[in-house]
Formats: sequence, C-alpha cells, structure tokens
Amino acid sequence: MSVGKIAPVLADLHLLTVVAQTRSFTQAARRLGISKASVSMRISDLERAAGVQLVRRTTRSVTLTQAGMQLVDATQASFARIEQSFASVKDLAGTPRGLVRVTAPVALGRQRVAPMLPAFLQRYPDIRLELDLTDRFVNLAQEGFDLAIRHTDAPPDTHVAWVLCESRSVLFASQQYLSQRGTPAHPSDLVSHACLLYMRDSAAHSWSFERQRRRGRAERLTVPVSGPFKANNSEVLREAVLGGLGIGLLPDFSVAGGLVPERLVPVLPDWKPVGFFGERLYALRPWAAQVPRAVQALVDHLRQAFAGRGDQPPRR
Repeated sequence: MSVGKIAPVLADLHLLTVVAQTRSFTQAARRLGISKASVSMRISDLERAAGVQLVRRTTRSVTLTQAGMQLVDATQASFARIEQSFASVKDLAGTPRGLVRVTAPVALGRQRVAPMLPAFLQRYPDIRLELDLTDRFVNLAQEGFDLAIRHTDAPPDTHVAWVLCESRSVLFASQQYLSQRGTPAHPSDLVSHACLLYMRDSAAHSWSFERQRRRGRAERLTVPVSGPFKANNSEVLREAVLGGLGIGLLPDFSVAGGLVPERLVPVLPDWKPVGFFGERLYALRPWAAQVPRAVQALVDHLRQAFAGRGDQPPRR
C-alpha cells in the first residue's frame, strides 16, 4: 500500500483505538474534536478497507468485533508511543500551552477549585482549561481527561498522584436540631439521631470514629446510622444540616469560610471521623513517562493555592 493510501487508514486506525477506549462514538468524537457523524463514517470506511466488520453498534453501546479487537491490540501501544513522543516534542516550547481537561467533585470544584483558575489562566494565556464537575467516578483514560481532583486515602498505583492538601471529615449539626434532639456524647448515641447520609456504597450506612487514648492507644468503633435524607453532594447535605434536618458528616471544605461556620455546631469533637471522604486531596493522572508541561503547571498552581488556604472549619 502506498504512502498516500495508508495515511488515511492510519488516522482511522487511531480513531478505532479511541472508540475501543471510550466504547462510545459520542465520547470518541468529543475527545478528538470531530463530529459523531464523522466518527461513524470513518469507521465504516475502515471496515470497507479491511473487508470485515470491526465494530458492533447498538442503540446503547459500541463494542468491537474480534477483528476490531485484534487491530486495536496490535496498534494501540504504537499510537500511545507516538502521542507521548509528539507531546514531548511540543513540550520543548518555552511556554506551556494546549488544552487541559480536568474533572472534580461538584462541591469541591465549585467551592475550592474554580476560584483558583482565573489567576492560572491569566498567568498562562496559551493554556485552555475544561473543568467537568461530577460526583461519579471518572475513568480518566477512557474519557480523555488529563487530571482528576479527588479525596482519597490511597491513590491507585496506576496513577501519578500529587498531594494538594490535607483534608478531614467533620460532624456538624445546627443549634436548632441539637436543642430539639439533644447533643450526642458518644458515637453510639448517633443510632437514635437523624443522620444525613452521603449516597455511596454500603459504607454510607455506617460511620467510623477514632479517639486517641492514654498510652498512645487509639479507640476505634463503627456505628450504624440512618436518617430522613440522603444526597450525593456535600453542598446539599450542608444545606440540610443548616435547615435542622439532622447531623451531617461533611468534608472540611464544605464548612470552611464565610458565615456557614457560625451557624454550625461541631458534634463529638473528641472523636475523629475516619475512612469516609479521605484524609488527603490529590491531583491524579494516569501514569505516563512524561507529564505535559501544561498539566504540570496546573498541578503546581493548585498545590500553591491549596497550601495558602486560610479557612478551616470551626473547632471546640
């Protein structure tokens, strides 16, 4: 096959690897900056050139045939090396540039990350940012994100992880609720209280606490909790706590700064909630031999910005 004929085939083979990663024509189109119709047309052209079906299309999903998987297995590593090499060459330019796609939880993104970005973009005018706020788990490689900002205790070994700041979970209620229902003196008292739950897996129905005792021994226990309201967003839970619905377990950033701390009362301040939101905030990226300069510049900016934060949740 001549160079003139193989060039479009190579481009379509690369498109096939992206389709394999995303399992979606729509996501593949979004990642490559082309239309969904163009993705469909080019995959059809590739199938005609190969003489065999490569993709199975349904109304709900896109999967590869055995022939399609064979092609992807044989070519995706080469395309990944080409992309890394080209990115390395581009990064030799003096100024960080290009598009950086970032995902973060909704409340964290709104309250903490978004206010940090204008200064970054003013400093690096050749960088473009896309911030996608979602509380679902995002597969960075499949969905084409460069960076994720997440709470966790143990970042995955398959990712590069930068610590942005320490974090903690906090237990709060409104004075209105405590006046009506009383103040818990021990974690076991929470069984008889209205607890506002973060929608997650089964761990959402129990909270764990730790207290340091004399001689360095830590006392730890887990209690079942229940209540009238659940949500998958810490801002929503905070508003429910402020409304007097019950006791809420929240990440510290949701109760820091402004007038909110004055309206919230810490609950069980001698006990440390553990194992829920994670004790550190990380910037995560799938492992690669080299981090693009634009991504590294954003990580450095976020680390400096989080290190300089002065707002902390109230203590007793």
